Amino acid sequence: MFPELFRIPYTNFIFNTYGFLLALAFVVGLFVMAKLAERDGLDKQKVYDLGLWVLAASLIGSKLLMVVTEWNAYYRDNPRQIFTLDFFRSGGVFYGGFLGALIASVVVMRIYKLPWWRTADAFAPGIAIGQAIGRLGCFSAGCCWGEPTTSWCGVHFSDKGHEITGVPTIVSHLIDPIQQNVWAERLGGLLAPIKLHPTQLYEFGATLFIFVVLLLLYRRRRFHGQIMLAYALLYAVARFTIEFWRDDPRGELLNLSTSQFIALVLFIGAVIGFVVQARRARQTA
Repeated sequence: MFPELFRIPYTNFIFNTYGFLLALAFVVGLFVMAKLAERDGLDKQKVYDLGLWVLAASLIGSKLLMVVTEWNAYYRDNPRQIFTLDFFRSGGVFYGGFLGALIASVVVMRIYKLPWWRTADAFAPGIAIGQAIGRLGCFSAGCCWGEPTTSWCGVHFSDKGHEITGVPTIVSHLIDPIQQNVWAERLGGLLAPIKLHPTQLYEFGATLFIFVVLLLLYRRRRFHGQIMLAYALLYAVARFTIEFWRDDPRGELLNLSTSQFIALVLFIGAVIGFVVQARRARQTA
């Protein structure tokens, strides 16, 4: 809604709201991770270092998956855009960042000799609160938008948002021709203003709820890995559901969006992890 936080007078420098909230998300998330890790007897400095490596890997992973999912739609015809400043300013795909962070955490934790499941438990609530703040950044920029709607919760984004991210503000901005015709008939023309599901806020609410649940569960943890696996389960369900209202093209697999397919795999993997870790904990006890 407010993609530009402010401009520095007499210069071309723009302080984007998305960038500010993304930085805030990282700082708050890392603070929560470090506090929980310290409470669990882990080396606080190593956790901070790990957080920086995970951040770098998540940024790279999110960009890579964005290129993969949007290759046919955009980057195949515009490969040079991958090396532009606009590409690095774009948000990327969360699951790519999650997978990149997961791979980096396995490697770096082994180097730092940190116990993976205990450290992952400390990181999970920080990831959730970081996501929540980050989705507010998405909302401010207009990316990750939802489908058109006439419901009370629909949001009409600004023209500046369309200029930066391509978020539809009128019917003609919709990519799908069939969708254009349906909404043009319903609203009275291709130039009619259009409202969208604020899926960014849906995910903000979901991840904030997950953050609170994880903190409560952390105090009652019965085995190492329970918090990270609970995060994976809850987020997979939330993301799979929210994807039904998402509208920006991200590719398709087996009639599911790319994110829904990954959520399904993540959910199955988390269930298996729960069974294995709980069984190990009982055997150890």
